[in-house]
Amino acid sequence: MSGHSKWHNIQRTKGAADAKRAQLFTKIAREMIIAVKEGGSGDPANNSRLASVIAKAKAANMPNDNIKRVIDKALGGGAGENYESVTYEGYGPGGVAVIVEAMTDNRNRTASEVRHHFDKYGGNMGTTGCVSWSFDRKGVIIIDNEDGRLDEDTVMMDILEAGADDLVTDESVFEVYTTPEAFNDVAAALEKKYKLLSAQTEMVPQNYIKLTDPEDIKNMEKLLEHMEDSDDVQNVYHNWEQD
Repeated sequence: MSGHSKWHNIQRTKGAADAKRAQLFTKIAREMIIAVKEGGSGDPANNSRLASVIAKAKAANMPNDNIKRVIDKALGGGAGENYESVTYEGYGPGGVAVIVEAMTDNRNRTASEVRHHFDKYGGNMGTTGCVSWSFDRKGVIIIDNEDGRLDEDTVMMDILEAGADDLVTDESVFEVYTTPEAFNDVAAALEKKYKLLSAQTEMVPQNYIKLTDPEDIKNMEKLLEHMEDSDDVQNVYHNWEQD
């Protein structure tokens, strides 16, 4: 797969995962509750969306007891029942395409906050579909290879056997790409053999934009930082190619 590594972008903009672990677990838990509610089941075998969220939770090292507790809580009703998924699209500095996925119990509050961040850091929030046409929904699985011991040919054979589409090598990780439909099976197969740093379905850009103006770069970093720090925001995708 051509294109710049998304994992590299995440590492640059989000910093060390441990620094935001509590916030990450909270967001995953919310996503899990919604998946149970909308999927009508707490059994991942009968709820593909829940299975995808569980794969994401395990890759983030969320303890199994926590996962079970959240599912039980969702089955019992209560927390999360008023939350809904909403997606915002727009442009950052220099025309960078940005997609913001949120879960909220107050659309007005979330929309206002997202629009504020766009406006403050040199971008603007657009209409539905204004940038999503240039992204593809894919399963993205990140395999840890920090010690450099994994053989690329072996990993390639394993990911193809599991049903994945492509493999990209980038520094200390392998990026595995799948169709959304194959994601759950591929993630389940690979977690038995490898340490996964991340596993989720994502919006992957078809092309990337480079920023050269230092002010644009600074504003883009701030825009992503503040979006990701929002309690309502689950995921932020963009096509900024960072060096």
